[in-house]
Amino acid sequence: QVQLVESGGGLVQAGASLRLSCVASGRAFRWYTMAWFRQAPGRQREFVAAATKSGANTIYADSVKGRFTISRDNGKDLVYLQMSSLRPEDTGNYYCAADNRLIPTPHLSDYNYWGQGTQVTVSS
Repeated sequence: QVQLVESGGGLVQAGASLRLSCVASGRAFRWYTMAWFRQAPGRQREFVAAATKSGANTIYADSVKGRFTISRDNGKDLVYLQMSSLRPEDTGNYYCAADNRLIPTPHLSDYNYWGQGTQVTVSS
């Protein structure tokens, strides 16, 4: 099992940048494919980005490509989501997720471990 705790959320203006962090504890972090999802009020949780166990390969939702970057530091058991050019539609609770699958996917049901989330609010 792995436990996940997110941090770094906050209230920012449109166009700003923000970096989210997710620290893992429990089983070896390097065994897990990592992902970020988000959920806006009244909407379903949606995929944002994911990275392979090494971090060498990543996938992104079309809505964040070119603006968000997922990265990981396996030595520190951390995964990051660097967000730039933020928009009001990026507002939501951002969740870190993990699974021991080999290939990262954008499907919520493929991830077995979840953090509690960190709130990001982007004002216009």
